[in-house]
Amino acid sequence: MSHIGKYFIFLGTLFTNREKFRVYYRLVMEECISIGIKSVFIVSIVSTFIGAVTCVQTAYNLVSPLIPLSIIAVIVRDSTILELAPTITSVVLAGKVGSNIASQLGTMRITEQIDALEVIGINSSSYLVLPKMIASMVMFPLLIILAGFLSIWGGYVAGTLTDIITPQDYIYGLRSDFKPFSVTFALIKSVVFAILISSISAYQGYNVRGGALEVGAASTTAVTNSCIAVLAADFLLAQLLL
Repeated sequence: MSHIGKYFIFLGTLFTNREKFRVYYRLVMEECISIGIKSVFIVSIVSTFIGAVTCVQTAYNLVSPLIPLSIIAVIVRDSTILELAPTITSVVLAGKVGSNIASQLGTMRITEQIDALEVIGINSSSYLVLPKMIASMVMFPLLIILAGFLSIWGGYVAGTLTDIITPQDYIYGLRSDFKPFSVTFALIKSVVFAILISSISAYQGYNVRGGALEVGAASTTAVTNSCIAVLAADFLLAQLLL
């Protein structure tokens, strides 16, 4: 419980004695490149193959001839938008982005760069962490939109190339009984996951004490705690919003 209390106190320090907006603008743009642009490749690969595997496995489990083939596309669409794209992508980003944030801040802590910022009167937590959180809240929804599109496209390619489903049936299934709120729900989840991953990872890295060994341990802890928080938040959001 003490760690939870320290975590919320840490979040409170992000909004006190902040710098001017133009300072944060430059930092946020740099973090958007680091968090978003440099994660496009891994997100694209993972989401495309997840969509392809979902399509193939769904077709494998359809044993009744009474079930139309278009239901494959319906399952790929709904599972992708509601769960696979936001949650699996966020877990992947927790490993890539979260570990990077924790190790970066941890290295700055043990090399006394954070202490130097405090000495010259800068709120180090706000200056270093807030841009990362803002950039995550901007880039995570964009990455999850990309992941959803590529996952559905991956299912289309896998299904049509292996003759599991015709292109016409797949497109018909995508359009069948579509609920626009599913997209809104996925975007809400992406913003919540972005806040959790960036803040938990920053908290772990910012409070490192020791040397290089402790930085590695903090990075591992950040990824583990971020994944647990993402899964717990996923369940709570599903209960509250669906």
